[in-house]
Amino acid sequence: MNLDKVKEEISSLVNKEVMVNVSGSRNKRQMYKGIINNVYSNIFTVLIEGVNKSFTYSDVAIGDVKIYHV
Repeated sequence: MNLDKVKEEISSLVNKEVMVNVSGSRNKRQMYKGIINNVYSNIFTVLIEGVNKSFTYSDVAIGDVKIYHV
């Protein structure tokens, strides 16, 4: 998936509730539920339990981060 398509899809989810599935080290995965609140040129932020976490579009494009609309 190319970065422009990823940015477009994530931009369409601003202020919507999402599930974020993040691959960690040693094949560990973490699931977060939050709201995409800001999109920038290289990153986007998700408000998770009162804390902003940032993710890159390239991580989404390669599959290390997966976003699911709730």
